[in-house]
Amino acid sequence: MTKKNMMKVRENNNNLLLLVMLCTLFSSGFEAHALSYDYSATIECLANPHKPQYGGGIIVNPELNHGLKGWSTFGKAKIQHRESGGNKFLVAHSRSQPYASISQKLYLRKNMLYTFSAWIQVSEGVAVVSAIFKTRSGFKHAGANVAEAKCWSMLKGGLTVDTSGPAELYFESKNASVEIWVDSLSLQPFTQEEWSSHQQQSINKVRKTNVRIQALDKQGNPLQNATISIEQKSPSFPFGCAMNKNILNNPAYQNWFTSRFKVTTFENEMKWYITEPSPGQEDYSVPDAMINFAKQHNIAVRAHNIFWDDPKYQPGWLNSLSPTDLWKAVNKRITSIMSKYKGQVIAWDVVNENLHWNFFESKLGTKFSGVIYSKAHALDGATTLFMNDYNTIEERGDKQSEPAKYLEKLREIQKYPGIANAKMAIGLEGHFNTPNLPYMRSSIDTLAAAGLPIWLTEVDVQSSPSQANYLEQVLREAHSHPKVNGIVIWSAWSAGGCYKMCLTDNNFKNLPTGDVVDKLLKEWGSKAAATASMTDANGFFNASLFHGDYQVKMITDDHQATRDFTLAQNFKVASNNVASSQETLILNV
Repeated sequence: MTKKNMMKVRENNNNLLLLVMLCTLFSSGFEAHALSYDYSATIECLANPHKPQYGGGIIVNPELNHGLKGWSTFGKAKIQHRESGGNKFLVAHSRSQPYASISQKLYLRKNMLYTFSAWIQVSEGVAVVSAIFKTRSGFKHAGANVAEAKCWSMLKGGLTVDTSGPAELYFESKNASVEIWVDSLSLQPFTQEEWSSHQQQSINKVRKTNVRIQALDKQGNPLQNATISIEQKSPSFPFGCAMNKNILNNPAYQNWFTSRFKVTTFENEMKWYITEPSPGQEDYSVPDAMINFAKQHNIAVRAHNIFWDDPKYQPGWLNSLSPTDLWKAVNKRITSIMSKYKGQVIAWDVVNENLHWNFFESKLGTKFSGVIYSKAHALDGATTLFMNDYNTIEERGDKQSEPAKYLEKLREIQKYPGIANAKMAIGLEGHFNTPNLPYMRSSIDTLAAAGLPIWLTEVDVQSSPSQANYLEQVLREAHSHPKVNGIVIWSAWSAGGCYKMCLTDNNFKNLPTGDVVDKLLKEWGSKAAATASMTDANGFFNASLFHGDYQVKMITDDHQATRDFTLAQNFKVASNNVASSQETLILNV
């Protein structure tokens, strides 16, 4: 045992040693043999496409090395096998309909989860190209990307089908005048068990670390049957819930909420139409009280929002302002709220839902978002600035907010002067109906290629008999994705009902959705009982722990040692109470 692989807790008075060693994770036998999921995606337009993921999966002739084998026309188009610089690909030309393209017939199975990818190009300009599967029960949108001329773009997506049966893959672009070029295709099916194994593999890799604890006496001899107790005090992964002003005077709501969550977003209380309903009459008394409540309970706050681009949710008095006066009001608003809460929040939703709406752009110009993010960075350069929108991971085929459009808007903002060094992040609201997990995962893969933090910011599921089950699916998928950095559920409580999904009844007894949350909190450590066991003949005790703040206790017949420590991944030791997979730590109790 070397100093490079252990953390040591020493009880000074009694000379007992507690050694905590960070060990390599070992997967279960099933995980070791299941086909791993490929989380990679490319958002650059490249001179040549990459090889198809999974060797093409069930696609016939995925690299197009065998001419037109497996491929045919779809709609009124002609197809051609071409080669350029040694790269072979298919071209759909002479297209007279948006859906006229190449196609391949397949057989898809219900209860399988399919991940899809292809590399696409168009003959001139730029055009959105979608991958569609025609099935017995309808057309399934698998994904889309913006294709360019003279370079290859990766389209990554996914789908499930309602019934087993024949299906036909084809590509679609509203611009019927361009040729669609396709190469390096892949369609890989996974069983439900394999999909779950991917989640567990990812959790083991990015959310947990195995620790080995050894108890020694003052001579350095192992202590058999010493009791080791480990309790998580706070998780490192932010998992929270929205709250509203009802919490301020409702002890039952307070107790239910504070016993579960350490991060929140105010449902409406920071929005402009709430804080300034009449021009010049600002009232921050309610969000002030909520901020103070959050501080008292060590709850981090995401600031939501500075501006909302939806015309339905504006202070009514804005509509009569001239562009000059509207700019004055906008500048006053952003300066007021950011100056007030700077240093008290962990994030800002700056221009909310600016993919779907354009209230401010329509009145103040198309560069409004860039101007505002630049100003926000100048006012609070230390805090993360989020884009925040819906249907990027929830619904297939929302042309306004699919991953390619999200990234296009993000790049537009990042190119604006003054943004270069801003701490930007990706906010995905997550208002689900029926989750499509392959599409959700692949969409996050694509967004993650931008290299920015990703949060699910407003998670809920439409009411249905499957609501709780669907919520669990979404939360597990998000929590296990290696590039997701936090989750907030959109279930602030009101006596008259929640936005879409409540977690409790009006007596703060859990509904099935609340039971799901508690189940996952316990599983992920924050509501779990302390893990306790006896050391073996060599003084060892092993545990696999989620990253977070812990208290470890060692108890023998006549001695006890207690110490707090933080278990993290890929962080160097910053103080003498942080343990990571890279550093050795000696703790003196």
